[in-house]
Amino acid sequence: MQRIRRDRVETDGAIPLINLAHADPAALGRGAVNPASGRIVGEMNVIPAFSTFRVTSHVSLREALGMMTPARSTAAVELANATLTRMLGRCPRIGVAAINPHAGENGLFGRDGIEMITPTLGTIRASGIDCVGRIWADVVVIRARDGGFDGVVSMYHDQGQIATRLLGFKQGVTVTAGLNVVFTTPAHGTAFDIAGKGVADPGARRRALEPAAIHARRGA
Repeated sequence: MQRIRRDRVETDGAIPLINLAHADPAALGRGAVNPASGRIVGEMNVIPAFSTFRVTSHVSLREALGMMTPARSTAAVELANATLTRMLGRCPRIGVAAINPHAGENGLFGRDGIEMITPTLGTIRASGIDCVGRIWADVVVIRARDGGFDGVVSMYHDQGQIATRLLGFKQGVTVTAGLNVVFTTPAHGTAFDIAGKGVADPGARRRALEPAAIHARRGA
């Protein structure tokens, strides 16, 4: 159960993770803007093969559908581009997932992608960001796994999260991108049920230190 205070977030009895006095903790999952930096804040999930970002995050699927707008899509791709550029030291290749099954099948399963994602990505590419989409959600992660993309922008939480859990559960790292401090944590969360039993796998904890060091060295 999550308890939210003005200056911190505590989850399931865990110690406070970060001072969020300058951001609304309840809004971070919705891609809030950090007033201290003016940058969008959002989760980035890192596995060895690629990283994922989200247009919408910790909201219901019903709410997420109403939040998928050109502005939010642009902000997510720009966050992915800026964060990966700092991590990789070069311009990243970004794949953007479609909303509907089979990328909508040319409008048969919805026109959301045709009317919103495609023109938005055209504008983003014109600004110089290397992004490709809209790609079937199940295909874009395969292409990323095989080296085609450095990052994937998903439209909603589970669209990208399921892939990263399957491909790198014990190595996954969550980065709160867009903050003006470095904040990384193992993507699998806190496992109080095995605390003190000597069975925890420290792989993700070790992995979490790597992007933290890179961000700290190159500037969060």
